[in-house]
Amino acid sequence: MAICLALAGTGTMAKRNTNAAKGEMKESGREVGKAGSTMGHEVRHKHPVQGGKEFGRHMGRAGKHFGRGTKRAVRRNHNRH
Repeated sequence: MAICLALAGTGTMAKRNTNAAKGEMKESGREVGKAGSTMGHEVRHKHPVQGGKEFGRHMGRAGKHFGRGTKRAVRRNHNRH
């Protein structure tokens, strides 16, 4: 039974392309979404400080992905005039 579940899960997991600039930008947006949802979850359970901490972590990761995406886009297109 466990083998069936393990094999079934491999095909259904979506692979995220974070190697390209577009993939990094998309991942940045996903992190912003996670920031709001985790903060809301923590605040709902009466943990506003932990919610703020999680919000900051996700926003930091979003900024990291956005910066990497910008870097890759500029590096790829800087020689094109």
